[in-house]
Amino acid sequence: MATKFLALCIRSESRGDLSPRPHYPSMPKYPKGVAIEETSLMAEVESKAVFSVIGMTCSACAGSVEKAIKRLPGIREAVVDVLNNRTQVMFYPNYVDEETIRETIEDVGFQATLINDEGNETSTLVCRIRIKGMTCTSCSTTVESALQAVHGVQKAQVALATEEADVHYDPKIVRYNHLLTTIEDTGFEGILLTTGEDMSRIELKVDGVWTDHSMRILEQSLQALPGVQAIEFDSEIKKISLSYKSDMTGPRNFINVIETTGSSRFKANIFPGGGAGRDTHRKEEIKQYYRFFLWSLVFTIPVFLTSMVFMYIPGIKHGLETKIVNMLEIGALLRWILSTPVQFIIGRRFYTGAYKSLRHGSANMDVLIALGTNAAYFYSVYSVLRAATSPNFKGTDFFETSAMLISFILLGKYLEVLAKGKTSDAIAKLMDLAPETATLLTLDGEGNVINEEEIDSRLIQKNDVIKIIPGAKVASDGYVTWGQSHVNESMITGEARPVAKRKGDTVIGGTLNENGVLHIRATRVGSESSLSQIVRLVESAQMAKAPVQKFADRISKYFVPLVIMLSFLTWLSWFLAGKFHGYPESWIPSSMDSFQLALQFGISVMVIACPCALGLATPTAVMVGTGVGASQGVLIKGGQALESAHKVNCIVFDKTGTLTIGKPVVVNTRLLKNMVLREFYELVAAAEVNSEHPLAKAIVEYAKKFREDEENPSWPEARDFVSITGHGVKAIVQNKEIIVGNKSLMVDHNIAIPVDAEEILAEAEGLAQTGMLISIDGEVTGVLAISDPLKPGAQEVISILKAMKVRSIMVTGDNWGTANSVAKEVGIETVIAEAKPEQKAEKVKELQASGDTVAMVGDGINDSPALVAADVGMAIGAGTDIAIEAADIVLMKSNLEDVITAIDLSRKTFSRIRLNYIWALGYNVLGIPIAAGALFPSTGYRLPPWIAGAAMAASSVSVVCCSLLLKNYKRPKELESLEVRGIRIE
Repeated sequence: MATKFLALCIRSESRGDLSPRPHYPSMPKYPKGVAIEETSLMAEVESKAVFSVIGMTCSACAGSVEKAIKRLPGIREAVVDVLNNRTQVMFYPNYVDEETIRETIEDVGFQATLINDEGNETSTLVCRIRIKGMTCTSCSTTVESALQAVHGVQKAQVALATEEADVHYDPKIVRYNHLLTTIEDTGFEGILLTTGEDMSRIELKVDGVWTDHSMRILEQSLQALPGVQAIEFDSEIKKISLSYKSDMTGPRNFINVIETTGSSRFKANIFPGGGAGRDTHRKEEIKQYYRFFLWSLVFTIPVFLTSMVFMYIPGIKHGLETKIVNMLEIGALLRWILSTPVQFIIGRRFYTGAYKSLRHGSANMDVLIALGTNAAYFYSVYSVLRAATSPNFKGTDFFETSAMLISFILLGKYLEVLAKGKTSDAIAKLMDLAPETATLLTLDGEGNVINEEEIDSRLIQKNDVIKIIPGAKVASDGYVTWGQSHVNESMITGEARPVAKRKGDTVIGGTLNENGVLHIRATRVGSESSLSQIVRLVESAQMAKAPVQKFADRISKYFVPLVIMLSFLTWLSWFLAGKFHGYPESWIPSSMDSFQLALQFGISVMVIACPCALGLATPTAVMVGTGVGASQGVLIKGGQALESAHKVNCIVFDKTGTLTIGKPVVVNTRLLKNMVLREFYELVAAAEVNSEHPLAKAIVEYAKKFREDEENPSWPEARDFVSITGHGVKAIVQNKEIIVGNKSLMVDHNIAIPVDAEEILAEAEGLAQTGMLISIDGEVTGVLAISDPLKPGAQEVISILKAMKVRSIMVTGDNWGTANSVAKEVGIETVIAEAKPEQKAEKVKELQASGDTVAMVGDGINDSPALVAADVGMAIGAGTDIAIEAADIVLMKSNLEDVITAIDLSRKTFSRIRLNYIWALGYNVLGIPIAAGALFPSTGYRLPPWIAGAAMAASSVSVVCCSLLLKNYKRPKELESLEVRGIRIE
């Protein structure tokens, strides 16, 4: 499974590439005799070539081309795209050239032409920016619109829940610095996380005496290092940020240069929290809100006591009502003094947010809070000043309203940020897989260990040799140079059984070494590691908006202006009704007049309305849902996939590698002539060993059983070998003409097929097996039956899908006999066989035209068109990179029951989104009329502004908490009894 993850990463290089980066864990194929130490020199002269390959018809053709190329010396990677008839090769020109590669492809039997690929290159990059200060959907929409308007930006996505933006831009037209400036112009702070360029980035804390002269020397020294792209200094916090190419230099080199420059006055290490990113920012935000809330309580509690509690205690009441000047009382003056810091210092963030929002022609929640608290505060100031200047005026102040409003909103914000932090737990858990430290080995020229040193795992550089002891986590992606062990890769690949590792085998960072000591050479570090790419995929999924989010975005445009209008109309209605005696005077509380009563209703309407709950309804549920999916081995690529998956009522399955294991085995051999079975298989294996077809591999593997005394048996020489695509092979072995293939191949060579052979073939097809005929010197000598076993639990999965009212269809390129047998065995009623890749896609479109929401489950290159055409494409994790790239959902463990998990999880997530919307809309629809006084005439119940503010804060928290309940998701009970790979799922 791990070999496929890099296809899922955010592509930041050429769109024309079939595979912008070599896919882990494919290792560079160096010529025999080339020392490991030479690899860094070779990496500097790596080249890429793209060939047009004519004549490929299926994945077997693609496999034969790929294998033939990879056998050449100096090949780093080869990727074949059978759909576009293209092959991309990464190679070292010191050992092989384009012409040799082209000839090799033609030797396999296809026409190859070198393509000048330079014209296909494009420079679209994707940078990620953290945005501070967004409070609701209106804020994120404003930033997104501003970024979209920048010339050179092709696409911008701003996620409120993660407070991050993904921007696709052309670096030839616009630089990322301009994007940061655009964000700041909209009134928010932008922090660059990644530039999208082929660079790594690190932040170092440099302790010492910073002077202009010393910084210039440091900059010159660091800039002199090969691979350093950009350096930024922040003297306030003594931080240096460096962008660099990880295959040329690394963080240890930077630290060494800093600490040895000048008179060695500086000490450098990784900047605290630099790798934690979002988590560090979230913690700072939580602390900030908590601190503001505590300070607001210091002032608000005395205000509350003097206005609500002490007025009922006779002695204290008399003291608070003591007049100072005219009708000005001590209590009113105290409340004014205490509420002012809350309004203007602690509540300053709301003024800032409202100003920034209004400056760009939009209105957010901060506008509502600022208007509501200002109305209460400044009316109270007017009341106090009027009392101080008039001997007769006796008014009521609402200082407790403004102070308590701000306090409750800060409490709500604190709880909301706390809850939102938990929605990204899945990413935090993935990042925690990486060990904190690693043991770096220093080797001499002969490869002997001369020193061991424990270092921060973030300081690992490419080509470092790392020691992994039993029970320790693998510190970096790489390959084993010494030792053997078993490694538990379940946390990355979902494979439950430990995988044996020995010299030359690849390992994945974050996996667990079980029982032996390993020395590994690091090949992918930092942002290039498999773990980082999985994290990036989950982050991207959480960034992508579900279509249902557009509903909240549309409402947010008009929500705040509408609420302000309703608030004003509420105040005006109650004020005019009081002025013209539209209601009994007994309705007015003794401490108020009609104007003050109307003002309280107006303020309550303004502060109870909550656009935040609507804005958070979808993204928080999507974040938790995609995170839960990742922990279950189901990678969902964003809200669009999640929304489409919950509607699926028809699933199209590929057969080979999806419903079946995908590894054919010989199950029956029938000889039609008197011959020793061992000799028979000697001849057949000698012919088939040159073929890359899966059926040929199955025959060769079976033939090895007759040569158990040899680990890697050598077969007789095959001359005049010919591979006939889609039919079989032909060769001369030991002066005998051997032909292995299907009936049509025999007919083409005028070889008579005996009745016995016809019956055996028919019997094999009836048992869902593939029949192969073997001809020796023009006579059919034997028939082989080859079977691709069904995956464990396939029949039960189809049965469960029926219970979920999801129809299953099988589409395969195999023959009708085998296809019908497999379909009957698993319980699928509708079958389409002998289908080409484009016919699979056409079938999907036919189903969609009939009104079905279609999911396609496949694993091969030939499934890619159908995966793209389907409403939801699901790729089996052990499938090809192209299939995974085309899919919307990736089933990491390659288990069929994860199809059910994906659909069930999407349904549960979407029902949670619906519940969030019902609550958010219902809260506003019910809350605003109550705040406006709808119940007051009949019940006398009035909602004070501070309670309305508390309700508003609670609504956002409740929506986030509702989404968090998804973390308790359990797979359908029917799956609990399934046994997969012989391991019962608990």
